[in-house]
Amino acid sequence: MPQINEAHRKSVGPLEMPPRLLLGPGPSNAHPAVLQALGLRQVGHLDPSFLNMMSEVQELLRYAWQTENRITIPVSATGSAAMEATIANIIEPGEVMLIGNMGYFGNRLEDMASRYQADVRTIKKPWGEVFSLDELKAAMEEHRPKVLALVHAETSTGARQPFEGVGDLCKQYDCLLIADTVTSLGGVPLFIDEWGIDLAYSCSQKGLSCPPGASPFTMSDRALEKLSKREGKVPNWYLDMSLVGKYWGAERTYHHTAPINMNYAIREALRLIAQEGLEARWARHQSTAELMWEGLEAMGLEMHVPKEFRLPTLTTVRVPAGVDAKAVTSKMLNDYNIEIGNGLGELGGKVWRIGLMGFNSRPENVVTLLAAMERVLAEVGYKK
Repeated sequence: MPQINEAHRKSVGPLEMPPRLLLGPGPSNAHPAVLQALGLRQVGHLDPSFLNMMSEVQELLRYAWQTENRITIPVSATGSAAMEATIANIIEPGEVMLIGNMGYFGNRLEDMASRYQADVRTIKKPWGEVFSLDELKAAMEEHRPKVLALVHAETSTGARQPFEGVGDLCKQYDCLLIADTVTSLGGVPLFIDEWGIDLAYSCSQKGLSCPPGASPFTMSDRALEKLSKREGKVPNWYLDMSLVGKYWGAERTYHHTAPINMNYAIREALRLIAQEGLEARWARHQSTAELMWEGLEAMGLEMHVPKEFRLPTLTTVRVPAGVDAKAVTSKMLNDYNIEIGNGLGELGGKVWRIGLMGFNSRPENVVTLLAAMERVLAEVGYKK
């Protein structure tokens, strides 16, 4: 029988964690009302009260995403599982899937699609740039894909890919459209139905200001029709929407034990979005981001992405010559309890990633961040 030191066994105290201000690429700090919801008493995953709450979650999520899609649910897992669900349900072996790769998460889409035996084709942009509609049209003409996947908000670069007109283009080429909205849902204008997006995924821990673990996913009727005509089963049982959809649909057929308290949390996070209103929420994120951009530029720092394509939820800031990027993030965390992110992939060591998402997108957080960064940059030898 495994043993533990007797003195240690008796001295183990309650869990405590430092009071971090999470201004990195995610997670963001959860809203206090969301944390309170997490602590509510549990019921069973087939309890009538929980089933009723599931309907509320779906209704609120449809509002946040601006869609009428019947299959609009939180996947019982993190955002990467919701990403995989889009591919698992819609791609069959040998089908052409075109991926617009402009950052780290374009790479992840490529990797996942190849594991489902798609004929993966890619078009690429330097990290921080986006695709024009003409470029997408040329690629569609060349590759004739069954599915096009684009990252709406690239977390590795802070770039926002325009989607206006892309859905119409996909319909012209009889192609389904997947959108990665992980860093845009709840903070950036997003219109699933109006833009003709067939499948989309997100996460709970960024713009929704909820802990990770319940990840939004949606499918259009066009996507459901393709799912219904598959030659074989979806090769991922847990993410098979022909099964999961029956739990979230009118049947409420058991599929898995849903994370009860995480669904409480995302319900509350989505309620807060509805209470604030989408337009007001989007405007708040934009104005808070602009306040930060102005403050960073006043320090002599440069943003990596042009303003017209810059995300208000996630900003990449170029690291000045001679400055150790990780030394700055370490001092911000250890000296001021503020988390900002380092660059990812090709941008490693070249940028910092600063998130202003959901509950954290407030002017007082910007003022706190700017004051701390100015002090830390001076301490590491940066001169404007």
